[in-house]
Amino acid sequence: MSDEQLTLKQIYAGWDVYNRHLVDAVAPLTPEQLEMRPAPNLRNVYEIVTHIIGARARWFSRALGEGGETMVHLGTWDRRGEPKRNAAELEEGLERSWHVISDCLGRWTIANLADEFPDDDPDPGEPDTLTRQWILWHLIEHDLHHGGELFYTLGMHGLPTPDL
Repeated sequence: MSDEQLTLKQIYAGWDVYNRHLVDAVAPLTPEQLEMRPAPNLRNVYEIVTHIIGARARWFSRALGEGGETMVHLGTWDRRGEPKRNAAELEEGLERSWHVISDCLGRWTIANLADEFPDDDPDPGEPDTLTRQWILWHLIEHDLHHGGELFYTLGMHGLPTPDL
């Protein structure tokens, strides 16, 4: 298969498995378990999960122009004043955000990794222009970082976590 035929879904295979680990970890949680945190000054489980969902959605909708109203809506889930959601809704948020990501990865090719997008409000250390590759890697590392935070928090409270 030539590079022109490869989609990013094939290249980033494994991210889908990680998303499934996130979903499986969150789905059975009770409201009390969603409030667990590793320390008083750190995010609780609920805040970690909504942050993963919100970041995915904002990057895909604002930077990449993908996902329509679904991602615009999900991009607010970790903001102040948003309604509290239960584990089933968090599961749905992870699934819906992943569906958009997976669809895009299935359409994009290696050549699309070089596509550039303006960063109108760069954080310190971010370039003024972002490539699709930069954005995708940033989201993968974000999922891994906060997913690890989630799994650590669940594990320290004696709840099941994936065997990575």
